[in-house]
Formats: sequence, structure tokens, C-alpha cells
Amino acid sequence: MPGPDVPDFSGLEGDGEQDAADRVQDVVTWYSTRLAAERRAPVPDEERVEELAAGRRAALADQQQLATADAEEQARIAEVYAALLKELKES
Repeated sequence: MPGPDVPDFSGLEGDGEQDAADRVQDVVTWYSTRLAAERRAPVPDEERVEELAAGRRAALADQQQLATADAEEQARIAEVYAALLKELKES
């Protein structure tokens, strides 16, 4: 049991589906933002536009899979997308 200064969250259970959905949505947003910026460029790089669009489509497909994914799959998707977002932000 935590001490008096440490909140006890032991009774709270995380929502794996929501956590995964949030992670995937963060990646979709990242791709959407970069895609819009590339399309607005004076001379859009069509290869980059397609690369960003493909990444966004893949994330949206995974987002749809969450509706039928079990807890293990949701946790895997959340982990994969957390790592992907970190990688995208660092690139």
C-alpha cells in the first residue's frame, strides 16, 4: 500500500482499447499534419506526399482493427504506435 503522500491508483484499470486508439490517432494526426504541409508547398514532393498518405492509410486501417482486437492485440498496437510516434517525431 502506498504511503500517505503517494496516491493509490491500484484499483484503477486502464482502458487498453482507448490507450491504443489514442496512440494510433496521434500517429494519424502526425501524418495528416505533414501531408497537408507537403501538399501546400510551392512544389510538393509527390513521392513524399505518397509516402505520408500511405502511412496515414496504414494507421487508419489499424485504427479500424481496434474495434475487434482483444486486449493483447490492443496492447501490442499501443506499444507499436507509441514507438512509431517517437520515431516520427525524431525524424
